[in-house]
Amino acid sequence: MSNYKLLTPGPLTTTEAVKREMLKDRCTWDDDYKNVTQVIRKQLLKLAKVDEADYTTVLMQGSGSFVVESVLTTAIGENDKVLILTNGAYGERIVEMAKALKLQHVVYSAPYDEQPSLLEVQSFLKRDRSITHVALVHCETTTGILNPIKEIGEVVHSFNKTFIVDAMSSFGGVPMDLSSLHIDFCISSANKCIQGVPGFGFVIANTRALEKCKGQARSVALDLHSQWEVMKQDGKWRFTSPTHVVAAFAKALEELNEEGGIHARYKRYAYNNQLLRSRLSVLGFKAYISEELQSPIITTFLFPYKEFSFEHFYQEIKNAGFVIYPGKLTDVDTFRIGNIGDIHEEDILALCEIIENYMVVKNNEN
Repeated sequence: MSNYKLLTPGPLTTTEAVKREMLKDRCTWDDDYKNVTQVIRKQLLKLAKVDEADYTTVLMQGSGSFVVESVLTTAIGENDKVLILTNGAYGERIVEMAKALKLQHVVYSAPYDEQPSLLEVQSFLKRDRSITHVALVHCETTTGILNPIKEIGEVVHSFNKTFIVDAMSSFGGVPMDLSSLHIDFCISSANKCIQGVPGFGFVIANTRALEKCKGQARSVALDLHSQWEVMKQDGKWRFTSPTHVVAAFAKALEELNEEGGIHARYKRYAYNNQLLRSRLSVLGFKAYISEELQSPIITTFLFPYKEFSFEHFYQEIKNAGFVIYPGKLTDVDTFRIGNIGDIHEEDILALCEIIENYMVVKNNEN
């Protein structure tokens, strides 16, 4: 397989040092390994700017969607009801999970290129007093839109509801203070902005909210409360943990700190994104999301002309050393370019030059 850079929202391009951590085998029962888990849990609380007295961290095997489902099945009881806010495919996946789990739920769907309306959220909560939880995606990687969790969190808090945030593609890359945002369950994954590799996700949870969840889960493996009860003792995972991935994640956390923390990483991501949007705009590529709603994580671009072949475009870019993402919209032709991971200004400039040369050749052919 060729060695190319991933311009995707995770898995993403990792550093050589992170990759090297996976060359050693580790035992799940060993105290040194369990200590790595405990250190990771504490470091994530610091990144979230929360106190150990109020919040806790639970690591969970599987992809990000596994961890989202673990929160839904654990946190939402038979007599509870969740309001799910959607403006993309990943919010809709939460709805799919709610249906499969037979959770009482109601859905507020906003257009893919718009943020949910605060007035609409208030209206849902006023009309339906049986709603106990509110769930949404922070950065919808369907389009790259960044949803206003601060403002929505204030509304949710004013109604005394439990706030669940899928921060899969934002935690570690966008500064967040969970307590001031009134987030009770914040969900993310090892292979996103922390810049680790796939294999597990994590939940930073309000401890009191998590304590109330005992016995509610409709799953054995995805029981977040049971995982926490075991893990909080000495760092032991209930079932076999992805040891190589955990070690790589610990290294990725070190590298995040060396870079200057989340604010420094956010600055790099945002610069990458602005550079990408401006350079491709000149080449005739229009971004689907307006700049004021754009996250620094991934950008969706419309096809530049009717006969544009994404398959050919993708392969030419891959041959030149980069991999991008297809679009995830059904009503309009798009593709997506991520700029998280070990991606820097020189990489974005190189990509833009490749695309510029591609467009010159295509324009000459036409």
